[in-house]
Amino acid sequence: MSDSLKLQAPVAPWYKHRWPWLLMIGPGLSVVVGSFMGYIAFTQPDALVVGDYYKQGKAINQDLRRDTVASNLAMDTTLAYDVAAARLSGSVHSFGKAYQGPLQLHLAHATLPEKDIKLLVQPDAAGNFSVALPMLERSRWQVLVENDKREWRLSGIWTWPLQRSIALHADEEL
Repeated sequence: MSDSLKLQAPVAPWYKHRWPWLLMIGPGLSVVVGSFMGYIAFTQPDALVVGDYYKQGKAINQDLRRDTVASNLAMDTTLAYDVAAARLSGSVHSFGKAYQGPLQLHLAHATLPEKDIKLLVQPDAAGNFSVALPMLERSRWQVLVENDKREWRLSGIWTWPLQRSIALHADEEL
């Protein structure tokens, strides 16, 4: 045998070297993290995505008409939450006079639709109402007040408990 063949050290197989393993760590982690993110994406659907966006887009025009009707009626309302009594109270007026028809109150949670609150209230002769409401969660609430026939609406944002009460006026929405 020649001397050059005798001097060469035996070559170990590739899997016994550290460099191939170090080079495979990056792509391997990408596959693992990508698989985990895919699992999360398919098992935890986003609650904020609307399935029928076209239908809701068409409904925006109806909502704008309801805002105009509320403005024409000079509607205004106030809402306040009393923690000690666990009651939501408020008043509704049209042209400065008490509104006495049934009302629908919708408090929409900022991120969790399952925490939305829908209430049906009947104002008294002075336009005041009060309804029992368990602890109102600290959140940014989208408030919607409308009559039972959904002919008009008042809406606004209520950051509770930073704002102890909220006043909604029809003219501010247009």
